Amino acid sequence: MNTVSDSTVRCVGGIVHDELGRILLIQRANEPGRGLWSVPGGRVEPGETDEAAVIRELREETGLDVIPGTYVGNARRGPYDIHDYACSITGGTLRAGDDAADARWIDAETLIELDKGDRLAELLFVTLRDWGVLPAANASPA
Repeated sequence: MNTVSDSTVRCVGGIVHDELGRILLIQRANEPGRGLWSVPGGRVEPGETDEAAVIRELREETGLDVIPGTYVGNARRGPYDIHDYACSITGGTLRAGDDAADARWIDAETLIELDKGDRLAELLFVTLRDWGVLPAANASPA
Protein backbone atom coordinates (compact mmCIF):
# COMPACT_ATOMS: atom_id res chain seq x y z
CA MET A 1 0.00 0.00 0.00
CA ASN A 2 1.39 3.41 -0.89
CA THR A 3 -0.58 5.67 1.39
CA VAL A 4 -1.02 5.93 5.14
CA SER A 5 -4.16 8.02 4.69
CA ASP A 6 -5.80 9.80 1.79
CA SER A 7 -3.46 12.76 2.30
CA THR A 8 -0.25 10.90 3.23
CA VAL A 9 2.12 9.45 0.62
CA ARG A 10 4.31 6.48 1.61
CA CYS A 11 7.90 6.91 0.46
CA VAL A 12 11.20 5.12 0.96
CA GLY A 13 14.84 6.10 1.04
CA GLY A 14 18.14 4.24 0.91
CA ILE A 15 20.93 4.98 3.40
CA VAL A 16 24.14 3.89 1.66
CA HIS A 17 27.74 4.28 2.85
CA ASP A 18 30.83 3.47 0.79
CA GLU A 19 33.98 1.74 2.03
CA LEU A 20 35.33 5.13 3.21
CA GLY A 21 32.25 5.82 5.33
CA ARG A 22 30.85 8.53 3.04
CA ILE A 23 27.08 8.71 2.58
CA LEU A 24 25.31 8.69 -0.78
CA LEU A 25 23.18 11.77 -1.43
CA ILE A 26 21.38 13.11 -4.47
CA GLN A 27 20.61 16.69 -5.40
CA ARG A 28 16.90 16.88 -6.15
CA ALA A 29 16.07 17.95 -9.70
CA ASN A 30 12.35 18.46 -9.00
CA GLU A 31 10.01 19.65 -6.27
CA PRO A 32 9.68 19.12 -3.44
CA GLY A 33 13.09 20.39 -2.47
CA ARG A 34 14.48 21.15 -5.91
CA GLY A 35 18.23 21.87 -5.64
CA LEU A 36 18.54 20.45 -2.13
CA TRP A 37 20.63 17.39 -1.23
CA SER A 38 18.78 14.37 0.13
CA VAL A 39 18.91 10.63 0.65
CA PRO A 40 17.92 8.93 -2.63
CA GLY A 41 14.40 7.54 -2.69
CA GLY A 42 10.83 8.28 -3.60
CA ARG A 43 7.23 7.12 -3.63
CA VAL A 44 6.14 3.56 -3.12
CA GLU A 45 3.99 2.62 -6.12
CA PRO A 46 0.61 0.87 -5.61
CA GLY A 47 1.17 -2.82 -4.87
CA GLU A 48 4.92 -2.33 -4.42
CA THR A 49 6.79 -3.36 -1.27
CA ASP A 50 9.19 -1.00 0.47
CA GLU A 51 12.08 -3.27 -0.56
CA ALA A 52 11.11 -3.19 -4.25
CA ALA A 53 10.63 0.59 -4.10
CA VAL A 54 14.08 1.15 -2.55
CA ILE A 55 15.73 -1.01 -5.21
CA ARG A 56 13.86 0.78 -8.03
CA GLU A 57 14.35 4.30 -6.70
CA LEU A 58 18.08 3.91 -6.05
CA ARG A 59 18.64 2.41 -9.50
CA GLU A 60 16.65 5.25 -11.12
CA GLU A 61 18.26 8.09 -9.15
CA THR A 62 21.84 6.87 -8.71
CA GLY A 63 22.51 4.08 -11.22
CA LEU A 64 23.43 1.76 -8.34
CA ASP A 65 21.99 -1.67 -7.61
CA VAL A 66 21.33 -2.20 -3.91
CA ILE A 67 19.97 -4.69 -1.44
CA PRO A 68 17.86 -3.04 1.27
CA GLY A 69 18.68 -4.24 4.76
CA THR A 70 17.87 -2.93 8.21
CA TYR A 71 15.07 -0.43 8.69
CA VAL A 72 16.79 2.76 9.90
CA GLY A 73 13.93 5.14 10.67
CA ASN A 74 10.89 7.11 9.63
CA ALA A 75 10.52 10.80 8.86
CA ARG A 76 7.35 12.78 8.19
CA ARG A 77 7.76 15.77 5.87
CA GLY A 78 4.46 17.35 4.95
CA PRO A 79 2.33 14.70 3.24
CA TYR A 80 5.32 12.34 2.84
CA ASP A 81 5.78 9.42 5.25
CA ILE A 82 9.37 8.34 4.49
CA HIS A 83 10.76 4.96 5.58
CA ASP A 84 14.55 4.71 5.25
CA TYR A 85 16.56 1.49 4.98
CA ALA A 86 20.29 0.77 5.20
CA CYS A 87 21.43 -0.59 1.83
CA SER A 88 24.39 -2.51 0.45
CA ILE A 89 25.63 -1.89 -3.09
CA THR A 90 25.68 -4.93 -5.37
CA GLY A 91 26.55 -3.25 -8.68
CA GLY A 92 25.97 -0.39 -11.07
CA THR A 93 27.84 2.83 -11.74
CA LEU A 94 27.18 6.01 -9.78
CA ARG A 95 25.46 8.62 -11.94
CA ALA A 96 22.64 11.10 -11.49
CA GLY A 97 19.44 9.99 -13.14
CA ASP A 98 15.65 10.34 -13.08
CA ASP A 99 14.78 12.90 -10.35
CA ALA A 100 18.42 13.63 -9.45
CA ALA A 101 20.42 16.59 -10.75
CA ASP A 102 23.56 15.11 -9.14
CA ALA A 103 24.59 12.08 -7.09
CA ARG A 104 27.69 12.01 -4.90
CA TRP A 105 29.46 10.37 -2.00
CA ILE A 106 29.47 12.98 0.79
CA ASP A 107 31.94 13.03 3.67
CA ALA A 108 31.27 14.53 7.12
CA GLU A 109 32.93 17.86 6.35
CA THR A 110 30.95 18.35 3.14
CA LEU A 111 27.70 17.39 4.87
CA ILE A 112 28.33 20.04 7.52
CA GLU A 113 29.05 22.64 4.81
CA LEU A 114 25.84 21.72 2.96
CA ASP A 115 23.87 21.99 6.21
CA LYS A 116 25.36 25.39 7.10
CA GLY A 117 24.52 26.63 3.60
CA ASP A 118 20.88 25.46 3.88
CA ARG A 119 21.47 23.10 0.95
CA LEU A 120 20.19 19.93 2.66
CA ALA A 121 16.60 18.70 2.65
CA GLU A 122 14.60 19.75 5.70
CA LEU A 123 16.05 18.34 8.94
CA LEU A 124 18.26 15.87 7.05
CA PHE A 125 21.40 16.48 9.13
CA VAL A 126 19.53 16.18 12.44
CA THR A 127 17.70 13.06 11.28
CA LEU A 128 20.87 11.31 10.08
CA ARG A 129 22.60 12.27 13.35
CA ASP A 130 19.73 10.99 15.48
CA TRP A 131 19.68 7.70 13.55
CA GLY A 132 23.46 7.29 13.94
CA VAL A 133 24.16 7.18 10.19
CA LEU A 134 26.21 10.33 9.58
CA PRO A 135 29.21 9.89 7.29
CA ALA A 136 32.54 9.13 8.92
CA ALA A 137 34.92 11.97 9.72
CA ASN A 138 37.98 12.14 7.48
CA ALA A 139 36.25 9.94 4.89
CA SER A 140 37.82 11.65 1.88
CA PRO A 141 39.73 9.38 -0.52
CA ALA A 142 43.52 9.50 -0.20
